[in-house]
Order: sequence, then C-alpha cells, then structure tokens
Amino acid sequence: MEAENRKTRPGDAQSYRLKRSVVLVGLMGSGKSAVGRTLASRLGVPLYDSDAEIERAAQATIGEIFARDGEPFFRDREAEVLARLLAGPPSVVSTGGGAFVAARNRDEIARRGIAVWLDADVRVLWDRVRHKNTRPLLKTDDPLGTLTALYHERRPAYAQAALRVETRAGYSLDDTTDRVIEALLTHPDILEAI
Repeated sequence: MEAENRKTRPGDAQSYRLKRSVVLVGLMGSGKSAVGRTLASRLGVPLYDSDAEIERAAQATIGEIFARDGEPFFRDREAEVLARLLAGPPSVVSTGGGAFVAARNRDEIARRGIAVWLDADVRVLWDRVRHKNTRPLLKTDDPLGTLTALYHERRPAYAQAALRVETRAGYSLDDTTDRVIEALLTHPDILEAI
C-alpha cells in the first residue's frame, strides 16, 4: 500500500509517494517528534508517536508505566505497538529513545519500513531535554551523566539504522526535515518524487 501526496512545502513544487513507513529513531531530544510532525505533513501521511500510542492503550503516562510496571513491561508494550503501527499503511512513526535498542524492533522496522537515525551530539540533546521533567530515565541524581551514558550505550544500536541524518543546534526544523527527505529519496523503494 502506498501513500501518495500532493502536499508540498511552501515554495516547493515537489510531491512524494511514500511506499513504506519511515521510523525515526534516536536518543531523547534528537527531534523525533518535531521532525516527525514536519515530515509527515510534507509527505502527506499520518504521524504516529509510539510513546503516545502506548499511553493511550495503557491509559497512563510513560512515567507511570515505568513506576508501576517497570521497564521490561514497557518495552514489551512498545514492541507490540510498533508492530501494529508498521502493519498499517505507510506513515511516519516517531519512537521512544529505547525502542531501536531492541533487536526485535530493529528487525520489524527493517522488514516493514526504514529506520532513520536522527543523530545529535550529547550537548545538543542535553540543551533540549534538561528543562523537561517528562523523561523517566533522567530522574536520577545526575541526569546529564545518565544522558551521556545512554548516549554511548545506545549509539551502536542506532548506527544499525538504514539511514543516518545528523541534527545540529543550528539546524531549523525544515533543514533537518529536508535532510531526512533527501536521505529517503536515495531509497526509491521507500520514497519517490512524483
């Protein structure tokens, strides 16, 4: 099933056909949600946030799920939700930071879509998340140290994504989205210009 889009970016006469889902992966603060919204709008397809879908199904926040049921329970729900989203029509899926660490999720994404790693330096990530209290993994005595450890721990998993797009502090949302689209267009089995 393919999604055909006639929407374009202002000043851009380009339309696209998305053939398989695009899954944005990367650490918290890399821009998965913001870029996901812009990308889905530009491609004319739905956006799904896997964390929001989990919260909706559980009728609880991610923090509440972590506190009540633990991380392993959350990761199982995350895998179920991701598989369900990927079984539907082509869309953009924004994942939680730990989703791509699990081999079962990487395999499912590769089978049904394509992973795009939004790669940001730890300083950029910290600037984006340090004032938010919605990150259960950062509720530690040393949140920057925790973020830095996660950064180094998860990079090898993220590096397995089919595509890598660097995000920097100076990039606008449109700049990053342009880079994602350029990368996707190198895979005509995923995205083509029409």
